[in-house]
Amino acid sequence: MVLLLAVPASAQKAYTSKWASGQLERRTKVGVWEYYGVTTSKEKVVVQRYDHSANTLIYYRPVDEIAYSTEVNAGQWKRRQVDRPPLFIGGDAALAAYTTQLQYPLQAQERNIQGQVMIGFIIDAEGKTSGHRVLRSVGGGCDQEALRVAKTIPNEWIPALVGIRPVPVEYELTLTFRLAQP
Repeated sequence: MVLLLAVPASAQKAYTSKWASGQLERRTKVGVWEYYGVTTSKEKVVVQRYDHSANTLIYYRPVDEIAYSTEVNAGQWKRRQVDRPPLFIGGDAALAAYTTQLQYPLQAQERNIQGQVMIGFIIDAEGKTSGHRVLRSVGGGCDQEALRVAKTIPNEWIPALVGIRPVPVEYELTLTFRLAQP
């Protein structure tokens, strides 16, 4: 006697865009995904490989070394280099999906206010964000709008590492308000 078991077919579907490729299962990312960026010479490169099934970073393209304000002991912060910076899953292209949602405040438009607002927030050792605050202000409602947008970014961060230990860091996000020239 032969026993046959019905095994449901995998509902995985290939997904490819300008900035990412991988498999979707019921609209959820599964398996290893590649995320792309563009170098200064306009070359398309892989910036991250992330296993969404295992929630594990496999590869990231190193970037310029940046010093971060890092929690060295509970409540004690020090600016220092990290061995791996905090990374948004999907890279800068995925992060831009949120940061490009700025709405220029009417008050700033009427007063011809332009400039860069810098928002700082903590990315903890688990990749969660908190403590959003304005570090550089331009006024005219731009600060509040930049803060609103920064808070819409989901907790899809890979924490910074010092050695092999995840560490909390303060991440600085610059959002630019520029009026169109007539």
